[in-house]
Amino acid sequence: MSGAVIVGAGPGIGASVARRFGQEGLPVTLVARTEKSLRAAADAVAPTGAEVLALSADVTDEDALGAALDAASEAFGVPDAVVYNAAVIRPDAPGDLSARGQLDAWAVNVGGALTTAARVAPAMARRGSGSFIVTGGMPEPKAEYVSLSLGKAGVRTLVELLDLRYGPSGVHAASVTVAGAVAPGTDFDPDDIAEHYWRLHTQPRTAWQRELVHTGR
Repeated sequence: MSGAVIVGAGPGIGASVARRFGQEGLPVTLVARTEKSLRAAADAVAPTGAEVLALSADVTDEDALGAALDAASEAFGVPDAVVYNAAVIRPDAPGDLSARGQLDAWAVNVGGALTTAARVAPAMARRGSGSFIVTGGMPEPKAEYVSLSLGKAGVRTLVELLDLRYGPSGVHAASVTVAGAVAPGTDFDPDDIAEHYWRLHTQPRTAWQRELVHTGR
């Protein structure tokens, strides 16, 4: 097992997914923009005893993100699973953001996912196996969350494109769509949501699903 890479690690889904994969004995690479997020995710994984590599990178910095992904592969080999969990989550109605603001949100919500996939999926395809899983959301667009609605629609389309390009070579591209606000102890507990990522990763090829939707318990 080469391990799992969580891009956009931190408290919430990122930490829970990292811990879930660590519980299976996989080494885990955490990638986040801030040291605070990295510490929170690393602390979540620590009780599993899994080996952890924590790397700081901004997903909008193509060179920095690429270097972090390369470091993960150098440390543990081509990843078994890569989870893209980075997003800009904020309310904005039509016209609230400038064109530049929308592009900045898109760079995190979609651009970073494409950069990540382009860096890791070809090597997974050459090996003939691997999972690339994106955190989705906004199953229905909301006028008060324009940039996020556009971004989540974008990553779902990206998953379809990755499936077309790399699926025949053994790479399982999929998304977990979260249809509500994530909070511990609720129907959208991140530990419950994390189970979907492990389920997608372990699905036999004959039963691959491209999307799982978490609507609550």
